[in-house]
Amino acid sequence: MKAGGGPVVKFTEASKPIPKIKASRVLAVLDFTLRVVAVLGTLASAIAMGTSRETLPFATRFIRFRARYKDLPTLTFFVMTNSIVCAYLVLSLTVSIVHIIWTAAVNSRIILIISDTVMMGLVTAGASAATAIVYLAHYGNPSTNWFAFCQQFNSFCGRISGSLIGSFIAITVLLLLIIMSSVAISRR
Repeated sequence: MKAGGGPVVKFTEASKPIPKIKASRVLAVLDFTLRVVAVLGTLASAIAMGTSRETLPFATRFIRFRARYKDLPTLTFFVMTNSIVCAYLVLSLTVSIVHIIWTAAVNSRIILIISDTVMMGLVTAGASAATAIVYLAHYGNPSTNWFAFCQQFNSFCGRISGSLIGSFIAITVLLLLIIMSSVAISRR
């Protein structure tokens, strides 16, 4: 015991507290990794939806039924929102690299939080609208005479349903990025 009254606490190498700089750097590397995952999710969603099309023959070979994402404006909105968010995330990777190098950047983190929130709202709007159309394509709505057309266009419906997965992954990752950036700022 020292003259100050309290017991002396000695830290061993394994029980030392993590310095703030190291924790901030770990958060910055995790931020970069999650941004790459979100880029891949939005890019895969936009490509999968943008390349979805199927053509079915009718009674003769000259008359055909065609399904494309461009036929439904909601799916076009989905492709555009995922493309915009993907471009934003690619551009924000440079700021994330700056945060890895310089962990004391606070103003750029605040700008990223605001921008990430706007982009999360945009991709959520696109994914929600596309989910409603995909639901109608699979199940229809008998009270309004909207018939399900996924029984005929199996490949098309499978691709548009699958493209929603990447978009919802990007929404989850953007939410995690907002929380992590808030934690990184609050550690200051």
